[in-house]
Amino acid sequence: MKTISFFVIGFLFATLLFSMNSPFRNAVEANNQNDPIIGTWFVKTPEAPFKYHMFVFNSDGTMQQANPDAGDPNTSDSDGKGIWVKDGNKIKGKFVEVTADRTTHAFVSRGEIAFDIAVDGDKLAGSA
Repeated sequence: MKTISFFVIGFLFATLLFSMNSPFRNAVEANNQNDPIIGTWFVKTPEAPFKYHMFVFNSDGTMQQANPDAGDPNTSDSDGKGIWVKDGNKIKGKFVEVTADRTTHAFVSRGEIAFDIAVDGDKLAGSA
């Protein structure tokens, strides 16, 4: 059993080390370094149960979404984690979140939210 544990730990360490120094990751970060989407945004989404969200776009093409847990009286959702890419003058992406029932604490759904947005100075406009 110890051999398997050491193998798994070694494999995970090697995977982490490779991903941190990946030429692909460095190329993505270099291409996105000066992109105006990078940073933290206060976003208003009128269709959502709670319309105010925080989005963070990272230079490596990943993003996070968060909103207050109390925004929906029936369900609780996790923070969203996802990706983004440039598509001409726009940004396309998708994030995933998990939803649970507030009363039973049971799994409700796995949501995938795709978005298409444009950056104009300090404003975002688009659809999800």
